[in-house]
Amino acid sequence: MREVNVVVLPGDGIGPEVVAEAIRAVEIVAADAELAITWREELMGGCSIDAHGTALTDDVLAACQAADAVFLGAVGGPKWDTTDPAKPRPEQGLLGLRSGLGLFANLRPVKPLEALWDASPLRRERIAGTDLLVVRELTGGIYFGARGREGDRAFDTCEYTRGEIERVAEVAFEAAARRRAKVTSVDKANVLESSRLWREVVTDIGTRHPGIALDHILVDNAAMQLVNRPSEFDVIVTENMFGDILSDEAAMITGSIGLLPSASLGTGTAGLYEPVHGSAPDIAGKGWSNPMATVLSAAMMLRYSLEAPEAADRLEAAVAQALNEGARSRDLGGELGTTAIGDRLVELLGR
Repeated sequence: MREVNVVVLPGDGIGPEVVAEAIRAVEIVAADAELAITWREELMGGCSIDAHGTALTDDVLAACQAADAVFLGAVGGPKWDTTDPAKPRPEQGLLGLRSGLGLFANLRPVKPLEALWDASPLRRERIAGTDLLVVRELTGGIYFGARGREGDRAFDTCEYTRGEIERVAEVAFEAAARRRAKVTSVDKANVLESSRLWREVVTDIGTRHPGIALDHILVDNAAMQLVNRPSEFDVIVTENMFGDILSDEAAMITGSIGLLPSASLGTGTAGLYEPVHGSAPDIAGKGWSNPMATVLSAAMMLRYSLEAPEAADRLEAAVAQALNEGARSRDLGGELGTTAIGDRLVELLGR
């Protein structure tokens, strides 16, 4: 057996519920892959604020830095909402993890399953064949630039360095090499100087990957084409704010945010894996949440950090089969609860 260590951050709201079901499924495929996972559960987010007065303690960050991967449920909720900059917020834990682990590339796959095509707001013929990956730069841009107010004037600064762009572009091209060999870089180079640098650097990186096709598209056109012809995209790479917006837009192609996983990667093999959905405090404790996005996030963890791609394939296949056989949680118009969905996946994986 190969031994690995995973820090589990169940978080807030429905986080603990969906994480528990995902771990059940992972244990089955990991055992078959001769992978022994030691799960270390820690607090992060609102629950950590309640216990320690901060969203991420130094001890938890150190544990994450020493782990092979970090598996996260969800954080936040109205209990901790505040506009007071002196008070801790759950989201500060996420930012601390990204910074402390050196995570600069967020990966969001979008692949609508045929069983759910009718759940998408787009027509079946528009989404058929869609299989894209959004690679979002995670630690630069306007979210991290200088900001402030001067009287009636407010400003937020978008800044990028060549090195920041190079490293996320490399992630995109490497991902495309394992997929359909096409990268689409999204910017606003007709207006923004930071986007002109972005386009210049991505073009340079493209010359190092001659087998990968590269095209550039302005962000407003990208927003239109994601709903007009999503199947023509393979890997989309873009800066932080554009990626934040476009990845959420692309998410709705699937018909439910409850099915979308994500991975945040850095220079090493360790990464942070979490579902795209939030903590959904309105349904926490009711057993209604859909654990499938968390299971799919675990599949990404197995593939990218734990070197168990066959186990990842099995998890993804089980989710697809469950949906094809009619398993539906409330967000998909069905009645199955969190545990019932988990039971169904465990049953399929045990066959």
